[in-house]
Amino acid sequence: CNRVVQDKDTYIFSAQVWEPENKYRFKTARFRPDTSPLLIYEAHVGMSTEEERVGTYNEFRQNILPRVKENGYNAIQIMAIQEHPYYGSFGYHVSSFFAPSSRCGTPEELRELIDKAHEMGIAVIMDIVHSHAVKNETEGIARMDGSYDLYFHSNPERRNHQAWDSLCFDYGKNEVLHFLLSNCKYWLEEFKFDGFRFDGVTSMIYLSHGLEESFSNYSDYYNAGQDGDAICYLTLANKLIHEVNPHAITIAEEVSGMPGLAMKPEEGGYGFDYRMAMNIPDFWIKTIKEKKDEEWHPSAIWWETTNRRADEKTISYAESHDQALVGDKTIIFRLIDADMYWFMSKLMNSSLTVDRGLALHKMIRLVTATTMNGGYLNFMGNEFGHPEWVDFPREGNNWSYLYARRQWHLADDPNLKYHYLGDFDKAMIGLIRSVPDFQSTSLIKIWDKDDDNILAYMRNELLFVYNFHPQRSYCDYGILVPQGEYEIILDTDNPKFGGFGLNDDTLHHFTQYDPLYAPHDKGWLRLYLPARTAIVMKNKNIRSASYV
Repeated sequence: CNRVVQDKDTYIFSAQVWEPENKYRFKTARFRPDTSPLLIYEAHVGMSTEEERVGTYNEFRQNILPRVKENGYNAIQIMAIQEHPYYGSFGYHVSSFFAPSSRCGTPEELRELIDKAHEMGIAVIMDIVHSHAVKNETEGIARMDGSYDLYFHSNPERRNHQAWDSLCFDYGKNEVLHFLLSNCKYWLEEFKFDGFRFDGVTSMIYLSHGLEESFSNYSDYYNAGQDGDAICYLTLANKLIHEVNPHAITIAEEVSGMPGLAMKPEEGGYGFDYRMAMNIPDFWIKTIKEKKDEEWHPSAIWWETTNRRADEKTISYAESHDQALVGDKTIIFRLIDADMYWFMSKLMNSSLTVDRGLALHKMIRLVTATTMNGGYLNFMGNEFGHPEWVDFPREGNNWSYLYARRQWHLADDPNLKYHYLGDFDKAMIGLIRSVPDFQSTSLIKIWDKDDDNILAYMRNELLFVYNFHPQRSYCDYGILVPQGEYEIILDTDNPKFGGFGLNDDTLHHFTQYDPLYAPHDKGWLRLYLPARTAIVMKNKNIRSASYV
């Protein structure tokens, strides 16, 4: 069915006939997503409101889409669209695959949301769940004909996902293929979604679901432990999706690093357009938790942010919804913790912890976003340093919505420091969008010296320089770059972003002649690099599309 609603007394979801007299008519007939690069704002409609309740499609359209547009993102990735009985599952225990969640409104209101996004130039990607299904028998497809294996495996060990307490599809059955493929086509045609982020791909393609696997070498990918039927389904799904809409976007959430996932089928791949760079957020969490500030080595940062296959496009991100789930924290809360409650007001003296957190938050996001080779993702609210974590209503928290909402007033209050991070994020996204096909420009490491905690790299005429050292500031630090005149166009330490303004961003910097490197059109740039700061400079003499 295409609509189910929850009974207020029994809490059971039941089918409801949905045949409105005035069915919504899309105003934007054809929409082509901007993928140069793809800048994704990951969002959850239900938790997008400030109040402690479930938000609606209409509220998201009216209140959140303008924020996304203003901040420069060109795509939203919406979670929890397919109906799910338990709100606390974050939308990943799906019962009704063809029904948009009625908690947030009607199908027509969802259509209007998508149409409005297209009018604003924003693509809408759906977080689709085809890796498993909820066990509920009253709702959903479990035991629809009385058997256990209508859509699922006959073998209980393969049917039951022990880690997720859910049911695993048998992708070898034609009926399952028809069901899931028609589901992709349905969302594309009926609601005009611009593509999908496929959840739990690792669980699908391995018989072990990827659990307790190290994936340390290529033999782990080709050891007869793969589910060939699931791989076949994913390849068919990508083929169908791109036939229905040649401009559709498909993204794989896959943690093992399976080769070929984001390659074309004719080249031996699965056909996904992008894969999530899931190593990057894990690296940042590990670094923040385990490393001293002096041990934030540029060589490690460069390796993790650029560790990918050249023939696959990735979505880079510092944190998504996963990193903020209950039991974890947002990056900013890891950096500042309890001081966020006391020292984020401009009306009070700051603390060293807050100053450190603001500085590193900007640097982390800048290096993650600007080393991309496909796209960049940010979870709703994290652009301005949303505090704490995400925890949906459940028995353990007395069904509270306190942590299942977004406190937009923090970013909107000029007397608080949150807007500094939001303003920087907007400037960073604007910088990326100012460069045509930013994701395809050459990315060349210029310098990484762990002893100094200095990292520098170039993309065309842009030079990115970071000083991750917590204490040392460097005067006249020499970096060998293409000759020319350089100007600072983005500075994490700018006072308008909550910094101290230690650099004079109005100065123009000229390379110094060196007879050894002059034949290669290179010279030394001497820079003042304050501790825990990053700058982006533009070479005014480079006009070509590449630098070698």
